[in-house]
Amino acid sequence: MAGRKESSAASAAVSSNSLDSPVKLIQIEGLVVLKIIKHYQEEGQGSEVVQGVLLGLVVEDRLEITNCFPFPQHTEDDADFDEVQYQMEMMRSLRHVNIDHLHVGWYQSTYYGSFVSRALLDSQFSYQHAIEESVVLIYDPIKTAQGSLSLKAYRLTPKLMEICKEKDFSPEGLKKACVGYEHMFEEVPIVIKNSYLINVLLWELEDKSQVADKHELLNLSSSSNHLEKSLQLLMDRVDDLSQDIVKYNTYTRNLSKQQQQKHQSLQRRQQENAQRQSRGEPPLPEEDINKMFKPPQPPSRMDTLLIAGQINNYCQNVKEFTSQNLGKLFMAESLQGHNS
Repeated sequence: MAGRKESSAASAAVSSNSLDSPVKLIQIEGLVVLKIIKHYQEEGQGSEVVQGVLLGLVVEDRLEITNCFPFPQHTEDDADFDEVQYQMEMMRSLRHVNIDHLHVGWYQSTYYGSFVSRALLDSQFSYQHAIEESVVLIYDPIKTAQGSLSLKAYRLTPKLMEICKEKDFSPEGLKKACVGYEHMFEEVPIVIKNSYLINVLLWELEDKSQVADKHELLNLSSSSNHLEKSLQLLMDRVDDLSQDIVKYNTYTRNLSKQQQQKHQSLQRRQQENAQRQSRGEPPLPEEDINKMFKPPQPPSRMDTLLIAGQINNYCQNVKEFTSQNLGKLFMAESLQGHNS
């Protein structure tokens, strides 16, 4: 679903072939953040992913996101629904009311940080290949519900863009390009901008808030469900990585076995040709042996890189979660020792 939606959106955009990233900072309106949060609250349930289009403009090396609209939820029964036509009508309507209507990327929600996938890679490649400055915003509703807004922006690195254009995901191709899981995505810093009136409203709401609500972050009780779910997802991805490693090891064993058999056949053919030459007969061609031993198809290593990147993301989430709770416990221990 993700690849189909973003590919159709990117096909309606202006094509660009430059791979150098011109975006150094993302400035996003507070209203856009609220729309993304509201979209998930209305249509997202559990692990269900919600997606939408980001609109805005580029000012020098800064990408300003000023508006967004969601992708509508529809089932397979809605065969007559045209996604490209829907997006074109939305942008036309926004243009009529003098609102920024230029594509600058897309957004997607995530479930416990599970967003590094082949669908996201293909979708962002389609966007970034068509729109040079495009980004993908990843919104984590679970982290946001714990008291801190989790919104990150990512782009594909120039090396990964070159590999996706060539579609060479073989082990030799990735090794030649020197691409690892840490070189796949680049994070772009985000700055949330509000008008002066909205800032005044936020100050008033903070003054009216209850005192008890301001100390929720000091609660020493750790969310064991969040840590347990993160570790469970981490173990699942480690199992997937182990299976991919087994497949690659099987490929290397088969390739080595075939090379050995081919070498033995070449030796036998050389001995046979030497005997035929001694009898005055013409030698047999060696091309038949090359046709007999076709090399096995190497497995795609892109999925392995994506799994490794997702494992790294889970580890960072667990590290961040545990460091916050350990900091609270050490602080509480110091306060208790000081009072005693």
